[in-house]
Amino acid sequence: MGKLIFENIYPFNLSQTLDCGQSFRWVENEDGSFTGVVKNIVANVSYNNGTLTIVSDSELDDKMWRNYFDLDLDYKKIKDDLSKMHPVLAEASAYAGGIRILNQEPFEALITFIISQNNNIGRIKGIVERLCENFGESIDGVHYAFPTAERLAKLSPDDLAPIRAGFRHRYIIDAAQRVYSGEIDLEKLRDMDYLKAQKELMKITGVGVKVADCVLLYGLHRLESFPLDVWMKRALGVLFIGYKGDEFGLYGGIAQQYIFHYSRMHKELFD
Repeated sequence: MGKLIFENIYPFNLSQTLDCGQSFRWVENEDGSFTGVVKNIVANVSYNNGTLTIVSDSELDDKMWRNYFDLDLDYKKIKDDLSKMHPVLAEASAYAGGIRILNQEPFEALITFIISQNNNIGRIKGIVERLCENFGESIDGVHYAFPTAERLAKLSPDDLAPIRAGFRHRYIIDAAQRVYSGEIDLEKLRDMDYLKAQKELMKITGVGVKVADCVLLYGLHRLESFPLDVWMKRALGVLFIGYKGDEFGLYGGIAQQYIFHYSRMHKELFD
């Protein structure tokens, strides 16, 4: 069994980070911890008074998990800087400032955000779980690895019927085929000009600006990305009149998460 303990992790909110809509493979337990699968490793994660604890039956790599939870980035400074930009952002930062942007596997992020289109978080999680159960390798008989691009590229949209993702089936297959063939190299998008990287992802059937921005933020850690969904468009239109996503700067993706979570939890602001 592997165990990692990271101390003095502030600001951080485990529930906000794992259940805010950036990742869909974490399940909250009765004790407030979360169990999920990251890079074929099943782990239980808990947080208490600045201490992040990760436990697994598998060996755990300190560097990988430090990177996954973005522990080396100074979120306190970023939170303080963002709070100075706008009074509402200061409120959102105070409310949701424990969120960190996860460093997820890029192909998993691509497929899960294709699935996320016109969907709620609960349903997205169900589809992703069925995708893994049907086409991913079993890890322990209960949990499954995320399917590889090679595995999904060889399927037809009809093969995906058991996951019940509807019109998204053909989008998933197209994405997998383009990645598996090498037509789209996700890793190269990390350092590519942002708009070029966005356009590269939009070659995939069914991937528009919003999904491309989500993949760049949550799968490739392009923190300048500012995905705009219905909630974010409402938030900008009501709470940040005249603002555009790129005006939030190099850490726009972090600001986006603060605003997104704050807006969803304060629906009265839009009445």
